[in-house]
Amino acid sequence: MTAPAETTASVPPARARFGAPEAALVVVTMFWGGTFLIVQAAMSASGPLFFVGARFALAALAGAMFAAPVLKGLTRRELFAGSAIGVAIFLGYGLQTWGLQTIETSKSGFITALYVPLVPLVQWLALRRPPQLMSWVGVGFAFTGLILLAGPEGARLSFSPAELLTIGGAVAFAAEISLIGAFAGTVDLRRVTVVQLGVASLISFALMPAFGEGVPEFSWVLAACVGVMGLASTLIHLAMNWAQKRISPTRATLIYAGEPVWAGVFGRLAGERLPGLALVGAALIVAGVIVSELKPRRWRER
Repeated sequence: MTAPAETTASVPPARARFGAPEAALVVVTMFWGGTFLIVQAAMSASGPLFFVGARFALAALAGAMFAAPVLKGLTRRELFAGSAIGVAIFLGYGLQTWGLQTIETSKSGFITALYVPLVPLVQWLALRRPPQLMSWVGVGFAFTGLILLAGPEGARLSFSPAELLTIGGAVAFAAEISLIGAFAGTVDLRRVTVVQLGVASLISFALMPAFGEGVPEFSWVLAACVGVMGLASTLIHLAMNWAQKRISPTRATLIYAGEPVWAGVFGRLAGERLPGLALVGAALIVAGVIVSELKPRRWRER
């Protein structure tokens, strides 16, 4: 994968077709759909801060090996961009992992998916980039589909501490996606990926003493979870940075909304059966991606 060191474009050009960037993000969501159980398995042998720190330390190391030829060219803007995204990554995954200690994976998945309607709001409020009408319609389709996928149990919130932590994680994920979209066209994605992964890891390890969390005993289960999630995180964040350089954050978010669809697919392969409403929800998410790209003729003419 090759990326230009510096470009002047900051807003991805409009794209109506489904190409390589969209396909890359679909693969990302496929992996995300199967990670909740991996994280819960890791929590049986580790605290959340150590797991997040170890996961992203391994990811940063792998990314540094990949980006070694260009790391010397790191700029102040890339350091700032990577640090800002890294803080968002730490908050997103840290709070989500903390919440997974006491709530079900289905509920965690539903709450995390709240970032879908939050991304356009973050872009509008923080970056002054109001999405077009059809983007809002697509987000509405996708979020309705997420509610149907979650079902009555998943969508019922009691605002327990774990649920509030997970909501905070969803806000952080929305910020991460928006920040990647804001910086993607003006930085070298390989250098920024290494910085953001390293920052997320350092914050996690640094906060362990403050929260009374120690280094866990060695466990093969934990080692396997860290290995899988760490190496995958490198590829995932490289793919996200690369793809969001070419498509808008709103379009990327609508593709990310397919995460619970893939969770349902993997569950079906494991013997689970999705109810009818869940299938309707999955169809609405796909429809949301399509609808978001529809533009009235007068918009196209302008």
